[in-house]
Amino acid sequence: MLTPLHDTDGTPFWEYAAQGELRVQACARCAEPRFPPRPCCPNCQSFEAAWRLTSGRGRIWSYVIPHPPLLPDYAAQAPYNVALIELDDAPRIRLVGNVVTHRGAPLNSLAPDRMRIGARVQAVFPDGGLPQWVLI
Repeated sequence: MLTPLHDTDGTPFWEYAAQGELRVQACARCAEPRFPPRPCCPNCQSFEAAWRLTSGRGRIWSYVIPHPPLLPDYAAQAPYNVALIELDDAPRIRLVGNVVTHRGAPLNSLAPDRMRIGARVQAVFPDGGLPQWVLI
């Protein structure tokens, strides 16, 4: 399976995720949340940043169900979903992830027909800190 690269700007996101927290970077001056993390605020151009704890709740904004041909590790798990989640506490922030039946479940654990745009989800963190989402 592919794992995300941790760059300087995004490393805190992954460190918090490994602790079971979903945090987004926000400007320390104007409080504008931003994702993906970056050094400069697109709103006020400040280089000051803070990591804001979120509730981890959101809704499915969009999704796809990939089908082969896929990379071999992913083809073995198809069909599965890749969802774009809009956060409740930062509606302009959307995160990509998988909606699964329970924490740590495989990518294909949720039947494709259960996916609905607008469905409510909660972030969960299996070992390793890669966030997943479950329906609530």
